[in-house]
This record gives sequence, structure tokens and C-alpha cells, in this order.
Amino acid sequence: MRIFIHGSLSDLDVALGVGIVIGINNRVNAPELDKIINDAVSEVKNTISLESLRDDGLIRLYRNFYWRLGIDPTKQRPAQEALIRRILRGDGLPRINPMVDIGNAVSVKYKVPVGLYDIRKIGQVDYIVLRRAADGELFTPLGSPKMTLTRNQIVLATSDGKILHVYPYRDSELTKVDEFTTDVLIVVAGISGVSDETLLGALTEIESLSETLLNGKVLIHGIVRSNKSLEFNLRF
Repeated sequence: MRIFIHGSLSDLDVALGVGIVIGINNRVNAPELDKIINDAVSEVKNTISLESLRDDGLIRLYRNFYWRLGIDPTKQRPAQEALIRRILRGDGLPRINPMVDIGNAVSVKYKVPVGLYDIRKIGQVDYIVLRRAADGELFTPLGSPKMTLTRNQIVLATSDGKILHVYPYRDSELTKVDEFTTDVLIVVAGISGVSDETLLGALTEIESLSETLLNGKVLIHGIVRSNKSLEFNLRF
């Protein structure tokens, strides 16, 4: 399997922090996770307000990226901003399952969007590509009805047409991580101005926590750019 960025996106300078963790126990009771989530929530509350959020450096980069695509970021918010706003409204982070909870905590800590996908639900495909959507293409977002996409949107999709993610907004219901998930594809969504160090920092922390808390094993770890893909073999 190969993960790459389509050449039509080269002018946008997008990047992916990509990791694969296998063999997790996503039904384990990990008390340490409560502290990790509480610390992430406290950090947001102590350093950001709803009024100052839009002027945060990283949040502003993702908002400007959306404007560049012709998308209003106040109507389709980048994933990490939506989570941070939830915290600032007093709702905290949602508790879904340990792997997803880890991803959400790291997302708000590093202020970057994190996508998690059940590899077995993706199936045996030739490649996964970040590309422009086609007008009329359908996407099934987590917890919401199907939505019709337009060509100004960017998607992470498989060679057989599954859309995993609208970039950097929301993951798909079709490949969501649930309590029975054992093998996970992690994608940290990067854009121009976001350093590789930031992407790899978030990716490494998710991988490390999935190893120490969920007994996973890291199989793949790296950065994907327009001129750099990742290749690996997975057999179920």
C-alpha cells in the first residue's frame, strides 16, 4: 500500500504525518488516560479564550487555508478548532474509546487535526491518496448524514473510492475506530506553515500512548509530502 499526495495539490504545500499502530487493545481500562485528557483540557482553558482563539497562530493558519480553498472556516471548522471550542464552551472532550480519546487529547494539545482510521475497515487497497474531491462525490461523516462534496474540498481517499476524511475537517463513519479496532492508521493533517516537528510531535505522542496504554506496536512513522510518499505491506 502506498500513501501519497496528488500532484494537483502541490501548490498548497500540504503534508501528512502518518503512523500505523497494530495490535492495540481498545477495550482496555487505562486510568492514566483520564489524567492525560484532564491535563489537555486544563491547558486549553488556562491559555486560550473563545475571543483569542481565532488569532492563535496555528488556528489562524488552518483558517486561512480554508479561505484559500473558498471554504468559510466558521461553517466548516478545522477538527482541532472544533474540539477546542467544545472545551471552551464547558463541554470538555468527548469520551469515545481509548484510541480516539488519545487522538483528541493530542489534537488539542498540538492544535493540529488528527484522523484515526480502522485499517481492517479500509481493507486491502492499492493506495491512499490526498486529492481534490469531485463535484457530487458523497461522504459519510462521523455521526452525521451523507454530505455532497464539491471540488474545492480535499479528501483522503482509497484506490477503490472510499473517502476516509474531508481535510482537515472530519473523519468517515465507514472507517471509524471502535472498541474492536486493533490496527490503526493515524494521519496528522499539515498545511503550509506547520512544521514537520509539530506534525511528528503529535504523531509520536499518539503512537507512544497507544503503545504504553493500549499495548500497540508502531509499524510505520513518517511524513508524506507532494514529493515524498510512504509504502508498506499489510496482510490480514
